[in-house]
Amino acid sequence: MRLVPYLSFNGNCEEALNFYKKNLNGKILAIQRFGDAPMNVPLAMKKKVLHSSLQFGDNIIMASDSIPKNKIKQGNGMHLSIDVKDVKTINAVFKKMSAGGKVTMPLQDTFWGARFGMLVDKYGISWMFNCDKKK
Repeated sequence: MRLVPYLSFNGNCEEALNFYKKNLNGKILAIQRFGDAPMNVPLAMKKKVLHSSLQFGDNIIMASDSIPKNKIKQGNGMHLSIDVKDVKTINAVFKKMSAGGKVTMPLQDTFWGARFGMLVDKYGISWMFNCDKKK
């Protein structure tokens, strides 16, 4: 069993997927559009993302655009947490992922023996980054 986060966006899902693909060195595995499904949706939604999946490392994120009547309000009750193996990588990925967003806790060495930081990306998704320091 494994947890697969599912993210919802207000019309910019594909843009967010490409941002995550680039900055997390990932691969978009699938994108299905509302226009490909046997459902009645407004013309403006036809090219929006009905379902998608992105892989980076051993991780999968699924995502879609929300239909206008179900507008997404990003909250602060969830973070996606990424464990990184080395300090060089965490520094580089954190910098890329924070572009256009807001750092809520700068990367720093912590009392629990890790380098850790938090941010909200430009799409309103909250992320945590952790790198256990070698002893």
